[in-house]
Amino acid sequence: MGHTMSPAILIIDDEPGIRQALASILEDEKYHVHTAEDAVAGMEILNREKTDVVFLDVLLPKLGGLEALEHIRGSWPELEVVMISGHANIDMAVRAVKGGAFDFLEKPLSLDKVLTVCRNALAIGNLREENRRLQKNVSLAQRELIGDSAAINKVRALVEQAAASDARILITGENGTGKEVAARAIHLRSARADRPFVEVNCAAMPETLIESELFGHEKGAFTDAVSSRKGRFEIARGGTLFLDEIGDMSLSAQAKVLRVIQEQKMERVGGEKTIDTDVRIVAATNKNLEEACARGRFRQDLYFRLNVIPIHIPPLRERPGDIPLLLCHFLKNMETEIKLENDALELLASHDWPGNVRELRNLAERIAVMHSGGSINRKELMGLLNKSGGLTAGKTRSPALPGVTALPDTLLEQNFSDAKESFEKRYLEFQISKNNGIISRTAEAIGIYPSNLHAKLKKYGIAAQSIKREP
Repeated sequence: MGHTMSPAILIIDDEPGIRQALASILEDEKYHVHTAEDAVAGMEILNREKTDVVFLDVLLPKLGGLEALEHIRGSWPELEVVMISGHANIDMAVRAVKGGAFDFLEKPLSLDKVLTVCRNALAIGNLREENRRLQKNVSLAQRELIGDSAAINKVRALVEQAAASDARILITGENGTGKEVAARAIHLRSARADRPFVEVNCAAMPETLIESELFGHEKGAFTDAVSSRKGRFEIARGGTLFLDEIGDMSLSAQAKVLRVIQEQKMERVGGEKTIDTDVRIVAATNKNLEEACARGRFRQDLYFRLNVIPIHIPPLRERPGDIPLLLCHFLKNMETEIKLENDALELLASHDWPGNVRELRNLAERIAVMHSGGSINRKELMGLLNKSGGLTAGKTRSPALPGVTALPDTLLEQNFSDAKESFEKRYLEFQISKNNGIISRTAEAIGIYPSNLHAKLKKYGIAAQSIKREP
């Protein structure tokens, strides 16, 4: 989808005659065709090859068509799947369409129908990809580097300049300053904007898995490698690879990344085939890499390779004038309008923001969920900053809310299970009351799904009249 080359089609059918007939029809139309005699072999091809449409037989050995459809929809959700069925299993094919298949073809196959369905599936795929690209651009535009300070203007100017080239970039800054936002802004302004932006969090990956994640692996390369898999370098081909928290990468993985940068080639783990890499690398770290090099924890040669264009993102406390702009931006995205009184603005400017922009965004979410609207003063903001649900320090008990019962004095004498239930009931009554009986708002405030909250309210018989529909 969005191909410059011919669209690729995979045919999964256990009848050689049907595989050959379909392949012949589709190759005549200049499509690139792969075939497999069962779904297991088909999925190995999907792991290796970029594919646009799958023709999948309903009755297959090893793994049935409906189960295979479920696997494919789960692992390759962008892929359009056309089911092939004989007369006896049309009901099954109809079920498959309900399960996410694009369409179904009945045997004996009609040449015209095959080509029409294939063209339609490709057209839908292209529309979906275009829609995803537009949505991505909109969501990225909403996550630009916000602010008007000299510090952030300097960062924006560097982003604009750096984006035009393919040079490697190293973004430094504390946690939560917006390093990923800067990396995405660079990608969006580059000639690679319509290709993938692939993120790797080097800190979150176990050392044993990082090579497989970056370079992919072949089937059987290690104990759990039950099928071949593309690595992030391959998935990002033509686009941007964002190596976040690069300072946490092991020395052995650093050596391999350096080799790929030098040679612009790689092999999958357990593989011999050389794969060309065409990626623009943007790395980010909250560590001092020069110091890490001096201590032998980071390869100096890799540091020099990555640090072609350095971009430092300042912490939020160094640009206090940007804080109201950022907060208004976040609240606007959450469709919340709240006026900050002067003493609240002073508090924002004087807070040291250890979590930087991420902490400010979390504050905006708390304001949107927990504040009823209008204006907000210093005292109210202090409570929200302390994450105490609007209570200032020093208060030990929650204020009484209508319809909220106190915990029974006998709570500590109950068994563990009953005590938990007593507390949970009391807690839910408090939260429902505080959020004006609005289920979705309460669920968001306490961090559970609305369906789970409904079930708990029913379990504890919490009065239905305290529950309102969202206005």
